[in-house]
Amino acid sequence: MSTLYRTTLALCCLASILPLGAMAADAEKPSTATEAAPVEATRPPLLERSQEDAQALERLVPKAEQQTLQAGAERFLALWKPANSNDPQGAVIIVPGAGETADWPNAVGPLRRKFPDVGWHSLSVSLPDLLADSPQARVEAKPTEAPANDNGESAPAKDTPTDANANVAQATAADADAAESTDAEQASEQNDPADAERIFARLDAAVAYAQQHDARSIVLIGHGSGAYWAARYLSEKQPAQVQKLVMVAAQTPARVEHDLESLAPTLKVPTADLYYATRTSDRRAAALRLQASKRQKDSQYRQLSLIAMPGNKAAEQEQLFRRVRGWLNPQD
Repeated sequence: MSTLYRTTLALCCLASILPLGAMAADAEKPSTATEAAPVEATRPPLLERSQEDAQALERLVPKAEQQTLQAGAERFLALWKPANSNDPQGAVIIVPGAGETADWPNAVGPLRRKFPDVGWHSLSVSLPDLLADSPQARVEAKPTEAPANDNGESAPAKDTPTDANANVAQATAADADAAESTDAEQASEQNDPADAERIFARLDAAVAYAQQHDARSIVLIGHGSGAYWAARYLSEKQPAQVQKLVMVAAQTPARVEHDLESLAPTLKVPTADLYYATRTSDRRAAALRLQASKRQKDSQYRQLSLIAMPGNKAAEQEQLFRRVRGWLNPQD
């Protein structure tokens, strides 16, 4: 075989092998598409429900009435209306209840709009969501893996009992539910001081703002669970700047350290407890608070009854305003 023939054959073989080598090299190269891990967009933290409500309120209430106050590291919305008088009597600070805004149509909004016409500044605050009301994470128990018997077969799982031990399984489930309930109560007890600290900081800021406007007298008006937090604030902080407390349809929040029955009658400031006598639950709770007040020496606690008017909300709100105003200014 000639040298020329061998050379030509070698070149042909080499040419046929080169594409395979190139393909193998390409396969070994890491793909740029797979090299770069997908970058996940950072999601902003979800707003509290109260923050979303405040944002919605900012679009509805005149800008002149909106005030942003500072409570520690938090900023929050408050609604301010100055007294329509050249000699204001003072300021009422209105504390809404759970799920309510600073302009809630029941009690909160009507009172904050009516009081400036009778010589009082009004400042309605918004409260944060309670940590005690936030859902608690549940830890699911992992099923116990059944051991194998002598024949290598798995024994029946303990968490899938037969009819013979169904009662035992039910008892075990009840114990688990009781444990979860205990965990939830312990978590709520731990959250209660944190909730109180956040709310008290907001009330401190509201009182300081009222003082900046030369309020001679400052009155806290709490509605629903807002009455509880106003009473607890006065009980624990005892601010000298606040002279009176008004509680309207007061409610004690779930899973808190103290209840209104133990708080309200012991306050060192005059306290008006307005309740709806036509509502059975309100009337019973008010009766307990009244009985507790009678056990206190020199109690400054007083109750005033209201009548619910479901068919005439405007008249119901006017009734509330007149009762609160009459207690604050007996001479009017």
